Amino acid sequence: MQTLKTIRIGSGAGYAGDRIDPAVEIAEKGNVDYLVFECLAERTIALANQAKLQDPEAGYDPLLEARMHAVLPHIVDSQGHKRFKIISNMGAANPLAAIKRIKLICQQLGLPQLKIAAVLGDDVLEQIQGQGWLLDNGLTLEQLGSNLIAANAYLGIDGIVTALQQQADIVITGRVADPSLFLAPLVHEFAWSTSDWPLLGKGTVVGHLLECAGQLTGGYFADPGSKDVPDLAHLGFPIAEVNAQGQAQLSKVAGSGGLLSTATCTEQLLYEVHNPKAYLTPDVTADFSAVRFSQQGAEQVSVSGASGAQRPDTLKVTVGFSDGFIGEGQISYGGPNALARAQLARDIVLTRLAKLQIDTLDIRADLLGLNSLHGDVEPNANHTPWEIRLRIAAHCRSQAQANAVANEVESLYTNGPYGGGGAVKTVKPVLAVSALYLPRESVTPQVIMEHSA
Repeated sequence: MQTLKTIRIGSGAGYAGDRIDPAVEIAEKGNVDYLVFECLAERTIALANQAKLQDPEAGYDPLLEARMHAVLPHIVDSQGHKRFKIISNMGAANPLAAIKRIKLICQQLGLPQLKIAAVLGDDVLEQIQGQGWLLDNGLTLEQLGSNLIAANAYLGIDGIVTALQQQADIVITGRVADPSLFLAPLVHEFAWSTSDWPLLGKGTVVGHLLECAGQLTGGYFADPGSKDVPDLAHLGFPIAEVNAQGQAQLSKVAGSGGLLSTATCTEQLLYEVHNPKAYLTPDVTADFSAVRFSQQGAEQVSVSGASGAQRPDTLKVTVGFSDGFIGEGQISYGGPNALARAQLARDIVLTRLAKLQIDTLDIRADLLGLNSLHGDVEPNANHTPWEIRLRIAAHCRSQAQANAVANEVESLYTNGPYGGGGAVKTVKPVLAVSALYLPRESVTPQVIMEHSA
C-alpha cells in the first residue's frame, strides 16, 4: 500500500507576546516542514499602525527579531540543507520593514541564501476613505475624522500560496486570518483547489486548532484538582501532521510539558466560534459541527469531520481609531478593617470626581479580589479580607481629565484613610477598534521577495 504524503506544521506562537522557547523546541526536535507564528489580534494591528506612524521603519512585531534569532539557526542542518519554512503575520503593519530586518539577521547568522517574502495588500485605509462606510459600533468614518488611524482587511491564503510557489523560505504577512496561515501550506503542498470547500474546511479546522499554540496543549485549560495539566512551566506547543485528504493527527514534542487530549482539543475548537456550522474565514465558510476527536496515544489526537461551503463575498476589515484616554489609579489597604478603609477611599474619590466635574465616558471603581469580576457581592461572613486593592479607572475625552482621575487616587496617600500603600497611577491613550466588511474584489494581495544573500 502506498504511503500517503503528509505535511507537519508546528505552532510557534499564539499571540504577540508568546513564549519563544517552545518554538525553538519544535524547530530543534519537531521534524516539521513548516513553523507558523500567529501573532496578531485586532488591537495589536492597530497598535502596530500607530507605531509605524511614529517611525516608518517600525510597525512589525516587537518580538520578531528575538524569535528569528532563536529559530533561524535551526532552519538549515549541518550540511546546509533547509529543514523547514517559516510563515508568520509578525509583519503586522509593516511587512516590508520586517523582511528587511530578517534579511539582516540571516546575514548576521551566516545563513545560506534564503528567500524572504512579504505579503502586502491588507492595508485598505486608502480604499475606504470617502465611501460613507458604517462601522459595527454605529459610527461612520466621517465621524471618526482625524482620529482614524488604520484599516486592515483580513486576507486569506492567496498571497502566502503565491509566495510559496515562488519558493519562499520565510513568508511574513500583515493582517491575515489566523487559520489561513496554516491552511496555505496545505493548499500549496497538496495542490488543493481554492474552491474545494470541504477540503478547505478540513484544513481550516487544523489552523483553528493550532492558531493559539499552547491553548491546545493545556494552557488556558488547567484547573488544579479538576483539570490537572503536568509541567505547565515547560508547556510544549502543538504540531499537526496532515495528509492530502485533510486527515490530521495532533501531537507535541515528546517529553515537553502540557497535555494534549480530546478535552483540550474540544475547548480550543469552541474558542471564538459563534456558529460551528458557518465559521467565516476569507478562504471558506468552515463547518465544524461534525468535528470529532479521537485519542490515539498518550499525547496524540486525531481530528476528523470538518467540512466547508463557499467563502464569503466580503472581507472583514479592522478599523483602528483614537478614542480619548484612560486615567487609572490603584492603592492597597491591609490589616484589620482593610475592606472598610478601601470602601471609604473609593467613596472619597468618586465624590471628589463629581465635585471637580470630571466628565467621564465610563468609570469603574473596583475592589480587586472582592468585586472586580462579579460585581457587588457580600463577602463571606466568616472571612474578612485581610488585604484589598482599590482600582479606579475612567475613560475620558481629554488627557487632562484622565490625569485628574489618576491624581485623585494617588492623593489618598495623605487625604484618605490610614494605611494606604503601593499607589500607582497611569494615563494612556485609548486605541479602539471596530469593523466593516469590504467586497473582496477591492483587495489585492501582493508579494515582495528579498534574498538573504
